[in-house]
Amino acid sequence: MSLPATDRPGDSRADPTIDGYQETLDHEDVIVRRGRRSGLYTFVAVHSTVRGPALGGCRMWGYADARQALRDALRLSRAMTYKSAVADLPLGGGKGVIMTAPATVLTSEHRTAALLDFGDAVESLGGRYITAEDVGTSSRDMRVIAQRTQHVAGLPRRQGGSGDPSPYTAMGVEAAIRACCERVFSSGSLKERTVAVIGLGHVGLRVAKRCAKAGARLVVSDIDERKRRHADELGAGWATPAQALELDVDVLAPCALGGVLNHDTVPRLRCQIVAGAANNQLTNESVADLLAARRILWAPDFVANAGGLINIAEEQNGYNPTAAGRRVRRIGETITQIFDEAEATGATPLTAALAIARKRLAAN
Repeated sequence: MSLPATDRPGDSRADPTIDGYQETLDHEDVIVRRGRRSGLYTFVAVHSTVRGPALGGCRMWGYADARQALRDALRLSRAMTYKSAVADLPLGGGKGVIMTAPATVLTSEHRTAALLDFGDAVESLGGRYITAEDVGTSSRDMRVIAQRTQHVAGLPRRQGGSGDPSPYTAMGVEAAIRACCERVFSSGSLKERTVAVIGLGHVGLRVAKRCAKAGARLVVSDIDERKRRHADELGAGWATPAQALELDVDVLAPCALGGVLNHDTVPRLRCQIVAGAANNQLTNESVADLLAARRILWAPDFVANAGGLINIAEEQNGYNPTAAGRRVRRIGETITQIFDEAEATGATPLTAALAIARKRLAAN
């Protein structure tokens, strides 16, 4: 199957069959452009606008293959649709990707050019897609994109936005971890619970700090050895990401890139709970069944990490950080509802969460 052609200048067709994985193409719109300023390729996928404009971050990342960048845009935009629906937000799902070469650090001028090119791509969608920060971008970058389009969220607060969403994402992940602990250990307290956090980026480090403050015994991990200093700051142990996956802990919190849970890694897990900030943690839906068979409780990633989205959604009605915090903390209640429905129907948490999302999407 190939992507349908569009009539937008600069757009192109692409093949969603990537690395043997057949990507389901159920998106409303997918555009692929080469920036006239930067020469870098931009991908924007709009999965659904049924409940409202498609909101999803702009990811700037190094990919060895353009098909990998396209797959990220397709899969992440779909996840944003379900994330918004489960959170009961009046938004749809979209995603943007600016593709760089692996291990490439752009100059300031080249980066600005790429962001301006991305802004043009967003503007071409006429408000059907709203962008925000994501992996590799920041609220400062959103200010650059806003020079080319008004369809930007997560701008600095002094410009009327909600600023950096990562504290709210971390807050929601903590709420999800507590809900999981309540289900498994009959207590939502993290005191003396062992938690392994993989990925110490903007969100992961905040998750680790929140768990440490709550009294958890921590092991932290990142592919960047320089971040080992955070282990010392937190009084935590240190492990490589591969080692962290196999630690005997209560909670594994994946907070880096996706695909960490697959048919090779899940049999080696020794945790009782997986709840983290990473998107697309499962390589495919069958991994949810494997986790259930091993009696490992998994908090669906698109529910656990919705705090940043919920925070940004508050901008639509005039931003109020207190109201945003209240809504983010309800992620724990949503996770509990998903577990209740999964138990009642004999389904996995993934199936139960998707059922809630599809019901809400069908109601519009």
